[in-house]
Amino acid sequence: MQLPSNAASNPVKLGRKRPGLAGIAAAFSPNKVLSPNAVRLIVLLQVAAFVAVWLNSPFAILPRPQEVVAAFGHLAQHEGLFAEIMTSMELNVKALLAMSVLGLGCAYLTVMPFFRPVVTAMSKGRFLSLVGFTFVFTLMVGGGGPLKMCLLVLGMTVFFLTSMASVVSEIPKETFDHARTLRMSEWRVVWEVVVLGTADKAFEVLRQNAAIGWMMLTMVEGISRSEGGIGAMLLNQQKHFHIAEVFAIQLAILFVGLCQDYVLGFIRRIVCPYAYLTLERK
Repeated sequence: MQLPSNAASNPVKLGRKRPGLAGIAAAFSPNKVLSPNAVRLIVLLQVAAFVAVWLNSPFAILPRPQEVVAAFGHLAQHEGLFAEIMTSMELNVKALLAMSVLGLGCAYLTVMPFFRPVVTAMSKGRFLSLVGFTFVFTLMVGGGGPLKMCLLVLGMTVFFLTSMASVVSEIPKETFDHARTLRMSEWRVVWEVVVLGTADKAFEVLRQNAAIGWMMLTMVEGISRSEGGIGAMLLNQQKHFHIAEVFAIQLAILFVGLCQDYVLGFIRRIVCPYAYLTLERK
């Protein structure tokens, strides 16, 4: 049966879904991939909803967005906010590099049975409180920057080591056997399979654990405030009950942390582009 010409030229009347409605439905369907414009629209709506809830919050103690913006301007102009952020960023980057060297080195050593109990015991240090190590590190390295560095590296490394040791232990046996069939020596197998083969996962674990440094920063810089830092500034503002300033500093820390996460993700994409080849779902 031949369709009328007007029906053939109007697909909406034939029961097809409108593109806009189909896009909305896809946003609530599992394992769907949306277009970049649809993702931007969803993010915009969610941000608008968050701001609306914030403006109409029933809790009077929470500062309004305009108060936070004014507090941010005051901190930037009169309190040296950007200088304190740079001080904290320098400390965090140094701790991140030290954590990477220590964590990766210890995780790769688990290929030898002798080191596995030691690394397992080190990973259990994530249950310990850093407060108990303050006195020990003070006697070992003194106060100030070295003390903050040691505390931050310890707190980050135990979590990074736990994740990386798990990544190494979960490498399939078939991967090692395949490398041996290529007549590689055992040390060459370690380099190709363990080090290079887990590089993309190492970057992802690094991204996940790098955020721990910013969470610990307030405590570490609060122990030794002689060199300043964003954490020391946050504690000072909280001590005087400057709630708007506290929110402004928290948002600044969030922004810097997100930038750090983006940079690490960008480096991972450049160094390990193959890690993104199988992420498309549907």
